[in-house]
Amino acid sequence: MQILKLIFRNAFRHKLRTFLTVAGISIAILSFGLLRTVISAWYVGVEASAANRLVTRNSISIIFPLPLSYKDKVRQIDGVKTVSYGNWFGGIYIDEKNFFANFAVEPESYLELYPEYVLQPDQKAAFLRDRKAFFAGRKLAERYNWKLGDTVILKGTIFPGDWDFVLRAIYKGRDKNIDETQFIFHWDYLNESLKKTVPRRADQVGFYMIGVKNPVHAAEVSAAIDRTFKNSLAETLTETEKAFQLGFISMSEAIVIAIQMVSFVVIIIIMAVAANTMAMTARERFGEYAVLKTLGFGGPYIIGLIFGESLFITSIGCILGIVLTFPAAHAFGSAMSQFFPVFNVSVKTIYLEIGSSVIVGITAAIIPSYRAVTLRIADGLRRIG
Repeated sequence: MQILKLIFRNAFRHKLRTFLTVAGISIAILSFGLLRTVISAWYVGVEASAANRLVTRNSISIIFPLPLSYKDKVRQIDGVKTVSYGNWFGGIYIDEKNFFANFAVEPESYLELYPEYVLQPDQKAAFLRDRKAFFAGRKLAERYNWKLGDTVILKGTIFPGDWDFVLRAIYKGRDKNIDETQFIFHWDYLNESLKKTVPRRADQVGFYMIGVKNPVHAAEVSAAIDRTFKNSLAETLTETEKAFQLGFISMSEAIVIAIQMVSFVVIIIIMAVAANTMAMTARERFGEYAVLKTLGFGGPYIIGLIFGESLFITSIGCILGIVLTFPAAHAFGSAMSQFFPVFNVSVKTIYLEIGSSVIVGITAAIIPSYRAVTLRIADGLRRIG
């Protein structure tokens, strides 16, 4: 107990220096937490992927379509449970800065494949009945203040023209990592319009979403699907939903790596700051350590004092940094909701922050401890007075 009291008193002997060190550590931990949360948000689609879902697209590129007729052949493949399909619509709401994901899908099979999108039964029924209906995520509806029954007009980019839709349902995510900013409408509405305006683009889909009976057989089912359409005019590439999402992330892999590097650079910088603080502290107390040695206190006791003080200061900074991470992440997520629809501080991030603070505290105390332990008593006593 005496050593704990001594550590506490030593930590606040120079209050201003301790305050500035704690503030620096807090800001570093906060920055580290935000950067790690950005990385987590980048991979949120991967984390939300289901093991029993496959995605089939054109083997050349996702921008090339597949025939609608493929769905009947896919259903006949052993191991396939559910088949849905859709198109990336790419519509713009009022202004190009109002970006959000919008898809045309086959509604009943899509909702069966994605039970994590939770709709009220009456709203779901209203959506399925109305060909011009769409359902939107809770966050998206709140962002634009949409209410049930509102008419929303999207300006088509891939499919030119002004497209009007009626909001019939608002979904909530079953889990906190579910994207609640999507805009989903009937594929038939898109296809029927294309038959009248651009017949050559009708009866084509951008991708198939396939539910398998057993996730263990996902690889075999994927291979069977691609064999079925081998040497056809539109060959397919089938992969798990997770692999499909990772394919998109790989396009921006350099950015992710850069953010990861910056997050660790932040920790290295604050490690240097903490090490400098502890070096100054130890240098000022060489006389005291020499007195302790003359009284019979050995190296382990002195090491405990230095390491204890270092870990105590970094722990305070870590706690403050973690506490500040949550409101900062909420504010950042609200401001950047168009780019990061899901921005939650994960438990893994908290563990990384704690681990980083412990590493900083230990590393900062190594050299001062070594110097204090190897200090000759006579050299230390010369510093007194």
